[in-house]
Amino acid sequence: MFPNAKGSEQLSLLTSIDPSNQAAGSSTSSWVALANHHNLLAVIQTGAMANGSTVDAKLQQATDATGTGAKDITGKAITQLAQAANGASRQALINLRPDEVDANNGFTHVRLVLTVATAAAHTAAQLLGLDPRFAPADAVNQAAVAQII
Repeated sequence: MFPNAKGSEQLSLLTSIDPSNQAAGSSTSSWVALANHHNLLAVIQTGAMANGSTVDAKLQQATDATGTGAKDITGKAITQLAQAANGASRQALINLRPDEVDANNGFTHVRLVLTVATAAAHTAAQLLGLDPRFAPADAVNQAAVAQII
C-alpha cells in the first residue's frame, strides 16, 4: 500500500506478554485502545512444553484502559495448543478489526490473555497494531521497545 514506508511506520508493538517458562495459570497483557489502528494482530508463541501442558489464548474487550466490564470477544480464541498434540514450538495468530468489538456498548480497549494449564510451557505473545490511523505507527509502541533500526 505504501511501498516507501518502513515496516515500523505501519506496525506498532502495542503490548506483550514477555517470553517466560510460564507456570500453570493466566498471564494478561495491558489494555490497549483500538482508536489508533484499523487492524490488530495477536501473535502467540510456544516453545518447550512440559508433559501434559496446554496453552490457550484469547482476546478480551473492555470499556476503558482499566478493564471495566471485561468480557471475551466472540470468535477470538485460538484452538488449544497441547504438548501431546505437537503444540510445542508453534505460533498462532488472532486477527481483530475494531468493528468486531462491542462498540455499541462502549467497548474501546483490548487485551490478550494467555493461559497455561496442567504443567509449565515456554510462551510469549505480542499484540500488534496494523494500518495506523495516524502515521507513523511507531509513535504508539509500548515503552519496552528498545530499538528500531
